[in-house]
Amino acid sequence: MIHLYPAKAEWPALTERNIPDDAAINRSVSDIIDTVRRNGDAALRHYAEAFDHTHIDQIEVGADERQDAARHVSDEVKAAIEVARHNIIRFHREQRPHTVDMETQPGVRCCQHALPIQRVGLYIPGGRAPLFSTVLMLALPAKIAGCPEVVMCTPQGPDGRIAPEILYAAEVCEVDHIYRIGGAQAVAAMAYGTESVSRVDKIFGPGNRYVTHAKQQLSRRVAIDMPAGPSEVLVVADDTASPAFVAADMLSQAEHGPDSQAMLVCLSEDFAQRVEQEINRQTALLHRADLVRQSLSHSRIIVLASRQEMMDFSNAYAPEHLIIQTTQPWELATQVTAAGSVFVGYYSPESAGDYASGTNHTLPTGAWARSYSGVNLDSYYRKITYQELTPEGLRSLAPTIVAMAEAEGLQAHANAVKLRIQPQD
Repeated sequence: MIHLYPAKAEWPALTERNIPDDAAINRSVSDIIDTVRRNGDAALRHYAEAFDHTHIDQIEVGADERQDAARHVSDEVKAAIEVARHNIIRFHREQRPHTVDMETQPGVRCCQHALPIQRVGLYIPGGRAPLFSTVLMLALPAKIAGCPEVVMCTPQGPDGRIAPEILYAAEVCEVDHIYRIGGAQAVAAMAYGTESVSRVDKIFGPGNRYVTHAKQQLSRRVAIDMPAGPSEVLVVADDTASPAFVAADMLSQAEHGPDSQAMLVCLSEDFAQRVEQEINRQTALLHRADLVRQSLSHSRIIVLASRQEMMDFSNAYAPEHLIIQTTQPWELATQVTAAGSVFVGYYSPESAGDYASGTNHTLPTGAWARSYSGVNLDSYYRKITYQELTPEGLRSLAPTIVAMAEAEGLQAHANAVKLRIQPQD
């Protein structure tokens, strides 16, 4: 697990994710998508029986069940949801776009307006960890942006129940419709629509490999938030950091699933060994120890020679979550060029962003942080440009337009300008 001072030629192998060949999953997902497109609700019920071992009668969750969920959520969790809701709203409201309205030159007016996406679909995983926090992270920005319709898919368990925390969070966030379906079939239902499920314009949310592949395959039909895969964290630490803190941060990511990856780059072999000992000690205390050990089998501790090398490695890895536990951590944070979300300082665990600090936890994985942002308020808007030219404005711009159009061989483009500026009979 510990790699000492690897040469840069070795870095590409060390930054590889644990993503197995998914050809079989791709074929299976293609079949699921096609079946849902053709058979609608009947396909959703079939796959619920086959994959989730549960029978679905009414696909949409009724108002009584939604409202009843509050009775099964503890006061402590309700209070926690309220604090998280408050902080998420405050941070995301500050991201609201402004309207651009200006003259680029006299008589040439250009505007840009942000309009909310009309129909938004949220996928909320159930299974081992019902992620009610993701409801807050996805539904609250949609409501702040003013999306008129917000729908949600989340699977019910074999007992026919959805985690009450998920339903309660959806009520708090005023989600319009909730459907008791999961997996690739839920993504397909939101992309195509069925007798019960509303078709949406953009799909958000994390999921397993089947959900991820469904989003990617369907991105030719419906917009998606980003490519995503197994969760990951990279901790950058010097010898002043607490080995216990670092180990806890790595394990908090490893417990997401067996494909998750936890990485550490540090400056000494002694520190690396102390962290490894802490990982072993803390793992033994976890309820999900077996799952965590699977994740740790492809996680790594890498000892490098300098702070600059640590940041170079981090930017090469482009982590979903980056935690910096060093002296003067902001000096390193300003060097970040690729990361989903950055946690600065000894007392900034990744868990804070996952739940309640206010930033969004839906982030690019698999090195997609080089080119994608995490979910933010802009994710829920389309931006439309407008232009209005006065006769004088067009005459002043005409030589430029005509010269460029004719140079590109587009005579009709040039004529559309020439006809407007020539003397009228």
